[in-house]
Formats: sequence, C-alpha cells, structure tokens
Amino acid sequence: MIEELTAQQLAAVFARMSGLLLSSEKVDTALKLITALAVEMVPGTTGAGISLMDRHGRRVTAAATDEVVERADRLQYQLGHGPCLTAWAERAVVRVDDLAQDERWPAWSRPAAELGLRSALSAPLVAGPEPLGALKVYAVPPHSYGEREEHLLTMFAAQAAMLISNTRTAQDAERASSQVAEALRGREVVKLAKGIIMARERVDERAALLTLAQLAERERTTLRHTAERLAQSTVRRLR
Repeated sequence: MIEELTAQQLAAVFARMSGLLLSSEKVDTALKLITALAVEMVPGTTGAGISLMDRHGRRVTAAATDEVVERADRLQYQLGHGPCLTAWAERAVVRVDDLAQDERWPAWSRPAAELGLRSALSAPLVAGPEPLGALKVYAVPPHSYGEREEHLLTMFAAQAAMLISNTRTAQDAERASSQVAEALRGREVVKLAKGIIMARERVDERAALLTLAQLAERERTTLRHTAERLAQSTVRRLR
C-alpha cells in the first residue's frame, strides 16, 4: 500500500510539473511550484526551500514557502556549512532527525532548532555533471522523516532539477531562437512523460520509453504528441 501511494504521489507531481513545462512558465514560477509541491508531497513537512547559485556565484534561497525556511537557509550560507550545503556538495540526501541534538553542524542546528524546526531533509538538484543546488524540507516535530521520505524527496528532486535546468535553458534559447526553445521543450516533455510512467507503473527508464513509444505507434502520432497527451490527461484526472 505504501509503495502504491508513493507511485501515485510521484505520478501526480510529475504530471503537474509537465503541465508547467507545457505552459512555458518562467523559472520563478517553476521554483515556487516546486517548493509548494514538496510541502504537499512529503508528509509532516511545514516548509520547503530551494538553494541555487546566483549570477554572482553566491548560494541563495531562490524560493521558499515561508520566512522561517529562509532564515534557516541564510544561516547555512553565513556559516558555510549545514545539511543543505552538504547535500549540494556531496550529491547525496542528508537527513537530520533532531536539530536540537544533532552534532554534525552544531553552529547551525541549535539556532535552527530555536526557530521551531526539529527535522530536516535535503536532496541535491542534479541535472548534468554538476549539481544545480539543493531542495530541502523542514518539519516541527523531531524524527519526522525516514527512508520513505528520503526516497520521495530524491525522486522529486531529480524531476525538479530537470525542470529547473531545462526551463532555464529554454528561456535562454528562446531569446536566441524560438525554434530551438520549442525543440528543447519537446525533448523535456518526453522525459517528464517517462517519469510519470516510471512512477505510475514502477518500471525503469528504458521500459518507460518503450511504453511511450508503443503508445505513439498505436496512436500513429509522434512521441512528443503522445507525451503531451499523457501529461495533460494525467493532470485532468488529478483535478
């Protein structure tokens, strides 16, 4: 039952991300959606944020659901260490069961606990050779997150990184060539459709692509058209 619920949650999230990509929204809108979905998706979460590098090479909170998350993040940047930055640097999920007792980053965890946060979970945003940043969620009670939440956030962060990377790329390309931007969106819609199939049917990427190709063949249409139809129909079913 838990695995089935996880698959349904991920399929729903990927479908909503696909809908955002299809609508050609801007990066800021994408980031706000990602943090809102993270709170919805990971049980017990009270706040979420995304850490990225700005144009000056500084680590910043590009989106957050509330001021408490921004304050907890800001302290990490000032100190130069913390779970979010560790997840970013090591490309690995980092979990803090109780900020009031964790000894890995005491200069950060104690003040963060005073903000009312006791649990934290951070996952890297990886889309290419270098991580883009990190996605993190916070909860008020200690021991709010476990292996299931780690799995959920890892899969969600992978899709979020892809969306962020390619929304940025599409915007840059659009300024130079609308045709290039359209081609990029088409490619990423196919990737997101594969993500929906992988989460819904619990198969690997190769099997998901085969399923998508078979659907396109039966419908006698292009892979992109089938991917768009799958994403849009999934969004409609979830409303």
